[in-house]
Amino acid sequence: MDERAMIDLAALPLSLTLPICFLAGLVLGYAYFRAVRETADLIVGQGPLLLGLALTLGRLALLCAGFYLAVQAGGLALLAALAGVLCAKTVMLRQARRADA
Repeated sequence: MDERAMIDLAALPLSLTLPICFLAGLVLGYAYFRAVRETADLIVGQGPLLLGLALTLGRLALLCAGFYLAVQAGGLALLAALAGVLCAKTVMLRQARRADA
């Protein structure tokens, strides 16, 4: 591959990288925990086993790919993405508690 075609994510300014990684982490976390909820609903409702397996493998692959991209931008970007995932988890847990109440 041509070296000019590659983008060095670590060379981007932190003022741009960190908010983008945080927002990407929010989206990634929402998708991940939504898939967890769907998988749990499938297990409880005795849904199709292959769909549950696909959701599990898909959410893990998506999380790994997202964190891999964040690592390419540096350690702080990875922490920002992780913070976004954890914030999405917190929001989704609050929504689930409100729905159960």
